[in-house]
Amino acid sequence: QVQLVESGGGLVHPGESLEVSCKASGDIRTFRIIGWYRQAPGKEREVVATITNGASTNYREVTKYSNSVRGRFTISKDNSQNMWYLQMNALRPEDTATYLCYAWEINDYWGQGTQVTVSS
Repeated sequence: QVQLVESGGGLVHPGESLEVSCKASGDIRTFRIIGWYRQAPGKEREVVATITNGASTNYREVTKYSNSVRGRFTISKDNSQNMWYLQMNALRPEDTATYLCYAWEINDYWGQGTQVTVSS
């Protein structure tokens, strides 16, 4: 069973930066899409950023960001470490949420989430 574990959440002030990480229990090259979602209290889970992945070097790598984070957040991956990351810059209070890592091959896989709180 695939296990995804997030880390790196915490409390930051507006304008500061934070990086969250996702560690997978297996080879993440088996996934075609990996990324990050977030969910705030009283709101539905929303996609934050995704990046394509694969074992072949000739696949087209595509990154996508939600409009609310584009230009501030950057998704990246390290296949050798079976990890992916979300670098969050210029954080705003409205970014406060539980951030969950996500992976898709045929099925969806989810981590349990790491809390990010942006408050003055």
